[in-house]
Amino acid sequence: MKIIFSILIILILTLVAFVGVEFLQLHFIFGVLIPYFAILFFIIGFVLRMIAWAKSPTPFNITTTAGQQKSLSWIKNKNLENPRNSAGVFGRMFLEVFFFRSLFRNTKAYLNKDQNLGYGPEKTLWAAGLLFHWSFFFIIIRHLRFFTNPPLFFVGPLESMDGFMQVGVPVFYITDLILLLSVTFLFFRRILLPQVKYISLSADYFPLLLILAIGATGVAMRYIVRVDIMSIKTMTMSLVSFSPVIPEGIGTIFFIHLFLVSVLFIYFPMSKLMHMGGIFFSPTRNMQGNSRERRHVNPWNYPVKVHSYEHYEDEFREPMKKAGIPVDKE
Repeated sequence: MKIIFSILIILILTLVAFVGVEFLQLHFIFGVLIPYFAILFFIIGFVLRMIAWAKSPTPFNITTTAGQQKSLSWIKNKNLENPRNSAGVFGRMFLEVFFFRSLFRNTKAYLNKDQNLGYGPEKTLWAAGLLFHWSFFFIIIRHLRFFTNPPLFFVGPLESMDGFMQVGVPVFYITDLILLLSVTFLFFRRILLPQVKYISLSADYFPLLLILAIGATGVAMRYIVRVDIMSIKTMTMSLVSFSPVIPEGIGTIFFIHLFLVSVLFIYFPMSKLMHMGGIFFSPTRNMQGNSRERRHVNPWNYPVKVHSYEHYEDEFREPMKKAGIPVDKE
């Protein structure tokens, strides 16, 4: 039911955009008002979530470590695995954000031929996740050419690198294929693996299907359904300059694509997709593992009256002696 519910939501969203543009002629609403609202909602929601995380207290040193901490001079320290300074934290965060280093070490449990529990490497999830995120990033960079005139200096070389497997016109971008394949893999992984399906919610299926729908409509516009690229460029530039116009002949599929992208922007700050910003506020990742070099005291400790054992014995010495409990003072 969670999968069916997510699929129905995507179909309903697509149908709403199709009917609104094709039959009700609500081009201004779907082309201007909804995108503006989505961007504004995304920025405000993203900032508020980041501020809330930044204000959360993290008094204790709870760094996740996988190597030797700095201690005695003759014991070698693993600064990336157990960072003792800011350089080590930066290096570990860099590898985590750009290359999913901890996910690369992911393992899977399985039953061997003797029905004994075993553990082994699991690199498929890491590879699919890395390919998905990097291809999505490259596609977003490519789309900057619609919002700047002239295009930024790095967009052209990136497009050339992305389209090196040109097999015809228009140029075939390898990231389009990688995005669709990786998202499809991640979706079916949640369906086919029982242990993953058991813990999956609609909040896990919906963003995958939404991104898959965005990618599919984008690929369809480029390779299947003809759209007027110059009209789209004119429209996007007018949105950036806050003087919106809707040229004729853009095509309904573009408005469907734009509406689904707007839904993703609105959904983003309220979803698990906020891990994009949350990773930088993860105390297990962004703290230094230097508990042997420096004592970490909780600054929020509430002052309480301590009842020491000495005071306890002074209060109950006679009953303790009668019960045969040894005491320090006679």
